[in-house]
Amino acid sequence: MNLLFVNGAVFDGTSYRPGTDVGVRDGRIVAAGDRASTTEVVDLDGGLLLPGFVDAHVHPVQGGLERGRCDLAPAHGLPAYREVVQRYVDQHPDVPWILGGGWHQPDFPGGAPRAADLDAVTGDRPAFLVNADHHGAWVNSKALTLAGIDRSTPDPPDGRIERGPDGAPTGTLHEGAMDLVSRHVPPTTHEELVAALEDAQSYLHSLGITGWQDAILGDYANMPDATDAYLEVARAGRLTARVNGALWWQRDRGAEQIPDLVVRRKAADHGRFRAGTVKIMQDGVAENFTAGMLEPYFDGCGCRTTNTGLSFVDPIELRDDITRLDAAGFQVHVHAIGDRAVREALDAFEHARQQNGDTDRRHHLAHLQVVHSDDIARFVQLNVTANIQALWAMYDQQMVDLTVPYLGPERARTQYPFGALAGSGARLAAGSDWPVSSPDPLAAIHVAVNRRDESTAEPFFPEQALDLATALTAYTRGSAWVNHADDTGRIETGALADLVVLDRDPFRAPPDEIAAARVRETYVQGERVYASTR
Repeated sequence: MNLLFVNGAVFDGTSYRPGTDVGVRDGRIVAAGDRASTTEVVDLDGGLLLPGFVDAHVHPVQGGLERGRCDLAPAHGLPAYREVVQRYVDQHPDVPWILGGGWHQPDFPGGAPRAADLDAVTGDRPAFLVNADHHGAWVNSKALTLAGIDRSTPDPPDGRIERGPDGAPTGTLHEGAMDLVSRHVPPTTHEELVAALEDAQSYLHSLGITGWQDAILGDYANMPDATDAYLEVARAGRLTARVNGALWWQRDRGAEQIPDLVVRRKAADHGRFRAGTVKIMQDGVAENFTAGMLEPYFDGCGCRTTNTGLSFVDPIELRDDITRLDAAGFQVHVHAIGDRAVREALDAFEHARQQNGDTDRRHHLAHLQVVHSDDIARFVQLNVTANIQALWAMYDQQMVDLTVPYLGPERARTQYPFGALAGSGARLAAGSDWPVSSPDPLAAIHVAVNRRDESTAEPFFPEQALDLATALTAYTRGSAWVNHADDTGRIETGALADLVVLDRDPFRAPPDEIAAARVRETYVQGERVYASTR
């Protein structure tokens, strides 16, 4: 299909160009002057044409599964959650386990729901419901009994069982403690994974997303390995998105797993799917005190504790692991929430650079909730990309109730320092971490620019805001670069025509209206993969 986009503006991945026409021939961008070969003229009608969004950190198969299971994400509060669970239980009388998730920590005292609150609506069936950030699970008494978890069960080294005053488990499992129950959950079938992937792909295309990095391919907690599902869909020609998978680094193993990862990388390569990355989770999350911090957390009374969170991989071992992965040709994608975890990862990348030289692996750190000011400039020095999840940089209930009080006011100011990173010259990529939060790039870009969403009055440390062009670049060209998809992420002659059409031009509207824009059409290599019916 040969296309000509007219009557609107263009953001080319770096710059805003109003009044520019764009041509597409044989799936690539061409000069717009040749109308004779055009088979379709697309009237932008004052909207904006830009490169397709690329989500640099997302879990599409898990998102697709949760959309089809007991989906708590749209609900808030215990009564609403119980109503959703009861409805799911009634509608699915034959499923052996009640699976799903999406509950929000601020809806429960201390962020920890209780098994007793599930028991009345789940009956005699076990329930395992992960929270929105996937670092904890709400289980019922039946699940605890099946897993043999009682007051004598020790906490695993990489997790914690929430307990009552008598030491008995209360129904919330943090981090590695989730595995105590998830290992008893019936495995998700291959057919379920394929269906979830295809549902997620359609959903992400509707949001203008043309490619992504799947942030975990492997067995992690209750997330099954979706590699074979990707390969089936790719081989059948149904994978319309460009996908790079991040192979899960098993933190109970060391460098001896690298040969296995090399074999998996070679096998996971077909069409628009490949798996050239390794994902290392270096710490947890701040809300359950498992994010690795340089200084201890505060308690609910404002006093310092002795808890500085977790480092899932020993920092010295991390240096060796990343150096070996870099030498083996892998890009490394590190989950780093706390400032200590960020520093440990940067130290590891520095060591790899010293040993291997400046390779073009395009390593990146995701999340970056708390970053020490001394480490901001190191992203440029080490050529490490800052992979931001901008939707989190606002005063939502979780931030107000479960994060700021335990970080303390001084450290809270160092959260999500997007402006400082951009100002230092660091390369930015962007992602959603869906189903942890919404995969809508426009919602995230709105927060990146305004440091609040449409329902929040007070901006969250607005000095760290990005301008619209920088935020768009992160979600297009920046993320495409991280994925080594160098023919995409830009509107230039010769580039692949992965494109999205917005129904309006956010450059011509106030910043607080960015989220009002909607995706009208999405194209991959010049082929329309989504068209709005509105």
